[in-house]
Amino acid sequence: MAGVSLLTKRAASATNQTLSLFKRPSPFTILLRTLTTSSSASAQKPKHETSIPKRRKKKNFFEVAQFLPHWGIGYHLAKSHWANVSYEITKINLYKDGRHGKAWGIAHKDGLPIADAPKKISGVHKRCWKYIPSLAKSIGSKENSPKSTETAAKTEVQAA
Repeated sequence: MAGVSLLTKRAASATNQTLSLFKRPSPFTILLRTLTTSSSASAQKPKHETSIPKRRKKKNFFEVAQFLPHWGIGYHLAKSHWANVSYEITKINLYKDGRHGKAWGIAHKDGLPIADAPKKISGVHKRCWKYIPSLAKSIGSKENSPKSTETAAKTEVQAA
């Protein structure tokens, strides 16, 4: 009987050891649990974060001018914090990426030119530029002159 009890003791201790192995989590399962709980917690956003709109990134000079015809040549652009001051764009040198470069223009105050010659515009890479639609494009205003309507009428007569 002593042999049988010894065998049962060994079998019982072996089952206890295997049960203790299953009871204790391995370092891998601990790591796996932390990764799955942290990723699911980060995936669920609180309601107050989703309702707040993101702040819109302001545009630099070239990002504003790219949507205007001929990259804004002849149009008025100004920094957003300027009052009654703008530049009429006369020349633009773009770098390859299309978001950087150099620009020249004639400064205007209250819609009237300050100087006759264009000068290099400073701060073109700063993110504070806006298009001024209230000031008419100077090239476009020439199209409405009486001479241009006369020449348009003459070309229509010649075409007929």
